[in-house]
Amino acid sequence: MINAKPFATPAVSGKLLSIHDGDALSDPTVFQSVVEALQYLTITHPDIFFVVNQVCQFLHKPTNTHWVAVKRILRYIKKTHNHGLLYRPGSLNINAFSDADYAGDPDDRISTGGSCIYLGPNLISWSSTKQGGVSRSSTEAEYRQLAYTAATISWFRHLFKYFKLPLSCPTLWCDNISALSLASNPVFHSRTLHVEVDYHYVREKVVRRELTVRYLCTTDMIADLFIKGLPSARFSSLVLKLPIRA
Repeated sequence: MINAKPFATPAVSGKLLSIHDGDALSDPTVFQSVVEALQYLTITHPDIFFVVNQVCQFLHKPTNTHWVAVKRILRYIKKTHNHGLLYRPGSLNINAFSDADYAGDPDDRISTGGSCIYLGPNLISWSSTKQGGVSRSSTEAEYRQLAYTAATISWFRHLFKYFKLPLSCPTLWCDNISALSLASNPVFHSRTLHVEVDYHYVREKVVRRELTVRYLCTTDMIADLFIKGLPSARFSSLVLKLPIRA
């Protein structure tokens, strides 16, 4: 990979990997060792978090197509090896961003949820995970992710209380209006009866005024970085908002 051409993004835009892609590698050990090293790198490089999590799904039976995806990540790292998260002095206000890629997995149609949490201007938490089951609508997928992110925010609230730090009401941003309505409206509609009660955790936090949920247009949704491969221009603009700098 020393002479490999560097890439501007770690994943192909719109490309969803499948267990049926390509032919099985005769020796998966190199694939496995590289992916394990990349997992370690995601601790400080949220810009590769989504795609590394994606290739991790194929550790047991990787194919040549999955190996190409891993090499693309390495090409991106070659281009950005001197980049890192920027941390600056700022407020203790918490802002979180939540998003979901509805039915994004081509093998089981389980949605991928992504979130990131800021303390003032600084990124302190990020996630990209497949949800626990198949969602029947984009609203359900988004609402599941809202609940997951709200639980993480609650953990930070408890941490602040433990250290006796001041904390204003955190804000959770979402780009799905229907999911926001579920979180804010105490009326339980028949069309949402299939949504498990656990996910109304968000509504409880809103009612108790421990959380404010607000709408953010999709173009400004930073959590998009954690649910799918993006075009180069959009990927670069969101990475700057993490913020990652050279």
